[in-house]
Amino acid sequence: MKLFKKKYVLLTITFFVIAHITVFAQLTSTEVDELVNTAIEKFNVAGTAVAIVKDGKIIHEKGYGVISKKTNVKVNEHTNFAIASNSKAFTTTALALLVEDGKIKWTDKVVDHIPEFKMYNAYVTENFNIQDLLTHRSGLGLGVGDLMFFPDGSDFNIDDLLSAFQYFKPVSAFRTQFDYDNLLYIVAGELIARVSGITWEEFITTRIFEPLNMDNSYAGLGLIKDTGNLALPHSTTSGDFVVLPNFKEMINGSAGGIYANVNDISQWMLMHLNQGKYGDSLKNQLFSVESQYEMWKIHTTTDVSRNPRYNSHFSGYGLGWDLEDKKGNMIVSHTGGLPGMLSRTVLIPDLNVGIVVLTNTEPGGAGVFMAVSRTIVDSYLGLDDFQWTDKFYNYLTAREASGDEVTKQVWETVEANKNVKINEADYIGVYKDNWFGNMEVFKKGNQLWIKSYRSPKLNGPLQFYKANTFTIKWEYQDMNADAFAMFSLDENGKAQSIKMKGISPNIDFSFDFHDLDLQRVKEE
Repeated sequence: MKLFKKKYVLLTITFFVIAHITVFAQLTSTEVDELVNTAIEKFNVAGTAVAIVKDGKIIHEKGYGVISKKTNVKVNEHTNFAIASNSKAFTTTALALLVEDGKIKWTDKVVDHIPEFKMYNAYVTENFNIQDLLTHRSGLGLGVGDLMFFPDGSDFNIDDLLSAFQYFKPVSAFRTQFDYDNLLYIVAGELIARVSGITWEEFITTRIFEPLNMDNSYAGLGLIKDTGNLALPHSTTSGDFVVLPNFKEMINGSAGGIYANVNDISQWMLMHLNQGKYGDSLKNQLFSVESQYEMWKIHTTTDVSRNPRYNSHFSGYGLGWDLEDKKGNMIVSHTGGLPGMLSRTVLIPDLNVGIVVLTNTEPGGAGVFMAVSRTIVDSYLGLDDFQWTDKFYNYLTAREASGDEVTKQVWETVEANKNVKINEADYIGVYKDNWFGNMEVFKKGNQLWIKSYRSPKLNGPLQFYKANTFTIKWEYQDMNADAFAMFSLDENGKAQSIKMKGISPNIDFSFDFHDLDLQRVKEE
């Protein structure tokens, strides 16, 4: 009986291990190829690059599709993409290096290094520390002030940015709520420059790229000398592929300015998975284990996913990284997005695995990077195939259709009301916002028009919608950013101020028109 029981247990264990390996094994390179090719076709994406690192080695790196629909040059593992907000982890790593150099402390007050930095009240200004720049807990709203550099081409400088925060209205108490912020990362980049004596771009290049042999990565678009293997951004919102101009980062690239490729990012992932160690036999150390813990510690909590598939218990933001647990494993990740460029990096330190997915098409790139990275992660967590490609396709298609229906009804209303007579002279004038500057309403031919003085791509026709509200179809159409302009009138019917908001519910949060408070400039 005991012998039989022992044999039964051994057979059961053997069967479980074989079944586990057969059903839940990590994806092979061939299966990754099939996954990615299916995804880029389904989501209508021009080009993608994917890399996987495991146990200190690159086990998969490949390009798919093309860098440009105009040239049809193929993507490879050395093709550079804009990694957008995946740059934020490089900024926090740069600060960690300055901490280890003894030049700053994480809890240093920002005003001690940048005296002109000023927040929305004195207490927050005086107590705002370096980690507050990085953790999206400032009390300000989602994407506040991003109009200063979205779309690109504005003339705002660092002095403008540093003085802008005092005019923003908080939406929560300081350090109590997560609201994603880009501008404060630009402040962090300025702090790095002032403390180190070199620009953020120079610091990233010399202190991170060069030691890790990330020889084909660049801290800014202007640093790329040979653009022959540079992926170009695309949009498919019109149905066809439209090649977009490259996004030009303002002031510094600390919030999202890096261009890199999956071969180089593999070195970046391997270094993080080895707690700062890199090189042959891991003899070199970029940063300490203590710095790794600080960057991968939750500083701001976020809502935990309730998907029972992952049995997650915590979720939050560290220093430039999203942090959560899935099936008992910590997941360290971040996404990035610029016009036509969408990406995701995922690390599973417990399993010594890293995945990066770079894409060059919007909106489909989000579907590709999520479906591909989720499927690969699930394979390492021992989970079944959840058909993420189909699920994300259905979700994004429904979301896009819902948003299109909203905008369709708006433009139908505009068309129906095109013959409504208004006194255009009551709206013409210059309106000023304290942080964004002046916008002017004027006649262009027979059409009311609005333009920003400081962000030249934000200009377009004003068309009557209803009541005191007009629509704006910007000449800038690289992203869906059309907006409502809602005028407040005085007792004589003359416009005194403008409030704005995006028309589409799917508008990118960086078009924070709702944060503008445009007041008519009094005539001399």
